[in-house]
Amino acid sequence: MTEIRTPLRRRPAQRRSAERVQRMLDACADILDEDGYDGLTTTRIAQRAEVAIGSVYQFFPDKRAVAQALALRNLEVFGQRISARLAAGAFADWSDTVGVIIEIFVEMHRTVPGFRVLRFGDVADVNLLDSDADNNAVVADRLREMIVETFGVQDTPGLATALAIAVEAGDAVLKMAFRRDPDGDPLIVAEAERLIHGYLAGHIQEA
Repeated sequence: MTEIRTPLRRRPAQRRSAERVQRMLDACADILDEDGYDGLTTTRIAQRAEVAIGSVYQFFPDKRAVAQALALRNLEVFGQRISARLAAGAFADWSDTVGVIIEIFVEMHRTVPGFRVLRFGDVADVNLLDSDADNNAVVADRLREMIVETFGVQDTPGLATALAIAVEAGDAVLKMAFRRDPDGDPLIVAEAERLIHGYLAGHIQEA
C-alpha cells in the first residue's frame, strides 16, 4: 500500500486549530475555482480564510503543501463516498462498480469546491499525493484496497495492474468529457464507463 506523508508542518492539537486548517483548505478551494493554481498564493489563502499569514506558515511551508492537503481531503471524501455506495449496493462482481465510481467522481467535479481544478493534484504536481507514486497510482491503490475488502477478491499483482490501467484510461477520457462540457459531456462520461467496465470485465474472465 502506498503510504502518504502529511504535508502539515505539525498536526493541529486543538479543535480550534483543526478548524482553522479546514478554513485554509476551504479558502484554497475557492481560490482554485476562481483563478486556478497559478492564482493561488499563501497570502490570498490567509486573507480568504481570515487568518494571519503566520497561521498559514505555522502549518504549511508553501502553497503546494496547502494544495496537497486539499488533494488528500478530496481523496478521503472520494473514498468515503465510494465505500458507502459499495456497502449499500448489490453488485454481481467488482467490475460492476465502475458506474458508481465514475458517478461519484463526476458529482464531486460538479459540486465540491476546488475539485474541478485540483482533483487529486495533477494541476500542481503529478506526485502531489506521494513523492514515490504518481497521483493516479495512489487513487488506484485506494480503489484496490476497497475492492479487495468489499468483494473478497484475491489481491494479486494482476488486479493492481488492471486497476492502474483503468484509472489512467478513465482519467484521460473524463478529462476529455470535462473539456467539452463544464459539467461533463454525458455521452463521453457514458463511453468512459463502457470502456472501463468492458476492460475490467474482460480481466475477470481471463483471470
